Amino acid sequence: MTQGTGTSITFDSGFFAEILDANHNDMMRDPVRNSHFGTTGAHTYEPATLYDAGELEVEIHFDPDTRPPIDDAAETCTVTFSTGATLSGPAFMTNASTAIPFEEKMRMRCTLKWADDITYTPAP
Repeated sequence: MTQGTGTSITFDSGFFAEILDANHNDMMRDPVRNSHFGTTGAHTYEPATLYDAGELEVEIHFDPDTRPPIDDAAETCTVTFSTGATLSGPAFMTNASTAIPFEEKMRMRCTLKWADDITYTPAP
């Protein structure tokens, strides 16, 4: 079993620190229906050539002195897992929500859209 403790997420700009939670969501590839008038039974499909790398949802400790890069261009984002394996690709922020609870640490949930192909690199 591999735990998430020790995982880090870095942007070229250095925005993220003190990660609380991260989720890689909605990676998908569309099906292309190739049924025709001669098809019998069920529709037939083949995979599309392109895929959507999805989004990375990250919860961090919020620092009110640091502006979230909501209007910045895509930049390289690297997730380094505790094993040393990495997930890397260009991403940009599409959403930032701040929680300011009473007598608890402030948090920010950010949604990052993978802008292009992502690369998985196994641990050395």
